[in-house]
Amino acid sequence: MAVTVFSNATLVLPDRVWPGATLAVTDGRISEIDQDLHVVDAVDLGGMYLAPGFVELHVHGGAGADFMDGTAEAFRTVCRCHARHGTTSLTPTSTVATGPQYDTFLKLCDELYGDVPGGARIVGSHFYGPYFARPARGCHPDQEFLVPNADNADRFTKLAAKMPLVVTVAPEIENAEWLVRTYAPRGVKFNAGHSHGTFSQVEAAVSWGVKHVDHLFCAMSDRARLRQTQAFPMRAGVLEATLYFDQLTTEVIADGKHLAPELLRLAYKAKGADRLALVTDSMRAVDMPDGEYWFGAEGSGERVRKKDGVGVTLDGTALASCVMGMDHCLRTMHFAAGVPLVEAVRMASLTPARILGLEAEIGSLEVGKRADLVVLDHELNVRQVYVGGAPIGGI
Repeated sequence: MAVTVFSNATLVLPDRVWPGATLAVTDGRISEIDQDLHVVDAVDLGGMYLAPGFVELHVHGGAGADFMDGTAEAFRTVCRCHARHGTTSLTPTSTVATGPQYDTFLKLCDELYGDVPGGARIVGSHFYGPYFARPARGCHPDQEFLVPNADNADRFTKLAAKMPLVVTVAPEIENAEWLVRTYAPRGVKFNAGHSHGTFSQVEAAVSWGVKHVDHLFCAMSDRARLRQTQAFPMRAGVLEATLYFDQLTTEVIADGKHLAPELLRLAYKAKGADRLALVTDSMRAVDMPDGEYWFGAEGSGERVRKKDGVGVTLDGTALASCVMGMDHCLRTMHFAAGVPLVEAVRMASLTPARILGLEAEIGSLEVGKRADLVVLDHELNVRQVYVGGAPIGGI
């Protein structure tokens, strides 16, 4: 029986910070939480924060690799990269690609589901790309945008029988209603995203079974965009609908580059910590030097540039993905946007776990849950990471 005890820890619980505490791990799960006790051979954290490992809903790459590169080693490289930034569970996220590339991505999600030694655990799959509205593709490659039908949807949704499978769909595309109404009862989780839809189209999508909206404020319609096609009356878009509907959860890219602090504060005020998750939406340039990179598959994706701590298009006129880890997003949300630490941590851990339906296993420091842990100093820098009680090297 493998036992590890952390003492003199400041635990970040879902509702409070608990200083001077002890947390014990037995065979990869949290077995005891108590006031600080004298334990021989305990790991003395010296008062540092011990928080639940971060849960990432939306991530494309890191350390020079992208999930669309189509190899197990690329998957492992990305998982190890994000583990160094405190992420212990993630859902690989695809880009717009070609049919064979989509199939390879899903096949690798299936094969690598579970533990990735030395990296974040793959806990599901985020299938992202073929059901976008093409005008809202953003920095994604201009490749296969599909009309949902039985042939492609049956092929793409098989994983839902094995793991949480999230599929993003723009509510305005042809057959979107058929897709959601057909596959939501089969366990597929649907997001709205990369959409120029109207408020009423999002409202309809909620009634079909859409429950989440990708990266709030990014690649979505709002009043100003919709006014370009109809002068009056002014209409609300995906942005306003996301803020309005309590049934919808959403996410923000809190890298300090995509959204100014006031937009992060608005999202937090409107949705609250239980309906707003932190995501990176990061690409392969995480932990890499400035320069040009492929967004999507190496050699066939879209060329973008890492510059000034963010991804941008080659001409520098638009954003093109994040290049930071979740620890950076946590610091931004807490220090720049002023969100209380407990709630900022919850947005990076328990809230995304609930969105995936995995809150019984991960996302908070509770007896019985997996010992996915991150040690943070008081500036919220990552000092150590544990996945299932096993330490991650290279921090």
